[in-house]
Amino acid sequence: GTALLLYLFLKLHINMTQKRSLTRVFLSFTLLGLIYFSILPAAFAQEGDIPTDPAIISAGKSLFDGNCKTCHRVNAKLVGPALQDVYNRAPSIDWIVSFVNNSSKVIGSGDEYAVALYEEYNKTQMTAFPSFDRDQVMSILAYVKQETDNPTVAAGPAVDDPKTPGETGVASTYINAIMVGLIIVLVLILVVLILITTILQKYLNQRNDLDEDDKAIVNPTVSLDGLVKSKPFIFIVIFLFAAIAFKVVINNLYAVGVQIGYAPKQPIAFSHKIHAGQYEIDCNYCHTGVRKSKSANIPSPNICMNCHSAVKTESPEIQKIYAAIENDRPIEWVRVHNLPDLAYFNHSQHVEVGGIECQTCHGPIEEMDVVRQHSLLTMGWCIDCHRKTDVNTKGNEYYDKLVELHDEGSKEALKVEDIGGLECSKCHY
Repeated sequence: GTALLLYLFLKLHINMTQKRSLTRVFLSFTLLGLIYFSILPAAFAQEGDIPTDPAIISAGKSLFDGNCKTCHRVNAKLVGPALQDVYNRAPSIDWIVSFVNNSSKVIGSGDEYAVALYEEYNKTQMTAFPSFDRDQVMSILAYVKQETDNPTVAAGPAVDDPKTPGETGVASTYINAIMVGLIIVLVLILVVLILITTILQKYLNQRNDLDEDDKAIVNPTVSLDGLVKSKPFIFIVIFLFAAIAFKVVINNLYAVGVQIGYAPKQPIAFSHKIHAGQYEIDCNYCHTGVRKSKSANIPSPNICMNCHSAVKTESPEIQKIYAAIENDRPIEWVRVHNLPDLAYFNHSQHVEVGGIECQTCHGPIEEMDVVRQHSLLTMGWCIDCHRKTDVNTKGNEYYDKLVELHDEGSKEALKVEDIGGLECSKCHY
């Protein structure tokens, strides 16, 4: 419509060049006014089109954290430009939608704004998101606008929860308590025996009818050789040796298959502290299967290349990724968290349905330069968690009847064990 008005205005201006009249002036200003008021709303309506509904903003935050946060921040440059006020800086909302869907197509069309961005950021092309519709892009822009107007203050570093289930071995704790209890009982018995012996000795020494042999028995001379060869001393030594050996054997039996603290050297020195901590890259961005499959998936080199095609390209560690791609060979990452084949664990069931955070099982992964096994991952550890963890029933109609039946017989919150979380076939199929 704007182009048509411009065309009509120019044509009228040419046809009436020789006619200086009030009619010409009136028509010229009328057309100019129409052009101005047709262009002006388009220029300033972009910000007004951004949704303000909290639900849409929340959905936009989820999309931003899961897809955009790897390369962008709202109020600071990262791999790509800061997104604050992008809805006013970009040519139009439609342009933003097209660029998000396929940035290379927009750049290839010769669009000046797109080409300028491409050149400014070292010819790094933004990852295409062809599945995003206009509403999804608008929800992301709604979140960006909220952060532009009201920037979020960064939170302090996370603190480990001391109540994380399974943080210490239950069996080992019980054994230690038993051993301490036995030692205390033995000490008390020894003290009582010494008191009784002392009292009897004093009583017998006060008697006058004891001969020399009896006095020798009542007041024996203590020798080291005699003490070592005495039956009580031998019994105590054997008992202590047996108790310590028993504890060591039990501890080692319970440690079979437990690899807590295991931190193998990887073929590429990847730091979660830098990626997940410093740059706040969402775990789901690299481990793509965590919300939809049994396994979280080890990221393939092409995910690394989304950033490292332009970032730290000369780094020796990044060169190893290039070599793997060029030689068409997988990167041989060393598995850190191992479960026996007889145990079934599903990531999506815990993360997507249960709403469990990665740090619950993997610990403060955002603080680890080298990933290590943080939790026991034993059967007892899992059962302990199922006994303590509340079921996330909010907004899930599947649990409505179960919650109703549970509330009839108990005032406690619905736990995982209440919905079959301790049944053997849940994990051993």
